[in-house]
Amino acid sequence: MEVLKEWLGHPKELYNLAWFKMGGYKTVMPKMDQDVLSQSLCYKYLNQTGRTAALVIQMLDREVRHAVCIFYLVLRAMDTVEDDMTISLETKIPILQKFHSYLYQPEWRFMGSNDKDKQILEDFPTISLEFRKLDKVYQDVFADICPKVGLGLAKFLEKEVESMKDWDMYCYYGTALAFIGFSQIFSASKLEDPVIGQDVELVLSLGFFLQKTNIIRDYHEDQLMGREFWPREVWSKYAKKLSDLAKPENINKAVQCMNELIINALHHVPNILTFLSRVKNQSIFNFYAVAQVMAIATLAACYNNPQVFQGAVKIRKGQAITLMMDATNIQAVKAIMFQYLEEIYHKIPSMDPSSTRTQQIVTSVHSMTMAWHYMSIALKVTEKYVHADKY
Repeated sequence: MEVLKEWLGHPKELYNLAWFKMGGYKTVMPKMDQDVLSQSLCYKYLNQTGRTAALVIQMLDREVRHAVCIFYLVLRAMDTVEDDMTISLETKIPILQKFHSYLYQPEWRFMGSNDKDKQILEDFPTISLEFRKLDKVYQDVFADICPKVGLGLAKFLEKEVESMKDWDMYCYYGTALAFIGFSQIFSASKLEDPVIGQDVELVLSLGFFLQKTNIIRDYHEDQLMGREFWPREVWSKYAKKLSDLAKPENINKAVQCMNELIINALHHVPNILTFLSRVKNQSIFNFYAVAQVMAIATLAACYNNPQVFQGAVKIRKGQAITLMMDATNIQAVKAIMFQYLEEIYHKIPSMDPSSTRTQQIVTSVHSMTMAWHYMSIALKVTEKYVHADKY
């Protein structure tokens, strides 16, 4: 009954989910290069491991689609090694440190994983073969980013996330570097201007926002797996051990701790909007925007929600599909971002230690959005008069 009420409350999501389930999304996807698909299993692995990422990658223009697919799978393979708690540190640290070299070793594979995504390690020769087929300009991106990611992930296997600086550094290695790589691929393809790959501060914000959202949402799962990524500098203000936040008697403190981390993540939103406003290619805009709007929706679902400490908090499937369909231009993304910031704003507890900062970031993004809105109107009016003067 509760599920039915939820669906009835979101009829647009119900319609979009039905459309998606019936294969409607295929009508907006570009024609795939069937000879590439038949030569490798990479897109099969992408669909098995990427979920939403698989859709937006396959919707990319042909010039960059395959390079991004292979880059994603290589990074996902490293992430799989890092996440698999059944692999000893003595084994996984050297693998991560040398992982970039395996791209040039046709026979290298790893059969010792028990992770759900182990197939990309067991059949890594297929992925590395496709890497070696890529144009050098794309291979150079891999050569730049992959060693940094591997070394960084290996470093944090032996180092706890103590400070907020540590948290940013872990997110830098875990996801932010990947976004630099994606942007370099798009710039190298000439589908985007060089500035997309060069404005590092803005690009990093997209990765930070995504990774911080995942870390906040995955508290319960990470605790079950024996992993800890919340920064001690924050959680130690609320509990003696990070695991103590899940105890019923600590739930108020736990929620306050989580809210503080969410506010930290939200400070990346202005940079994200600035970056997206510079993206010209439609498929590349979709690639970036979908992940960001799903992240803000996830944070809104997690904010002040004690369920995060008991199990997974996820956005509705219909909600995710609707976000993917709607986030196709900068004005739509700004509207979506502000919608979820407003949702957070209305859930701010009066006694929450971070309440003032929460109000400030929502107000700040709102002001930024409204400034862009009025500027856009002014530019359109100016263009109209300039156009009129020509005739």
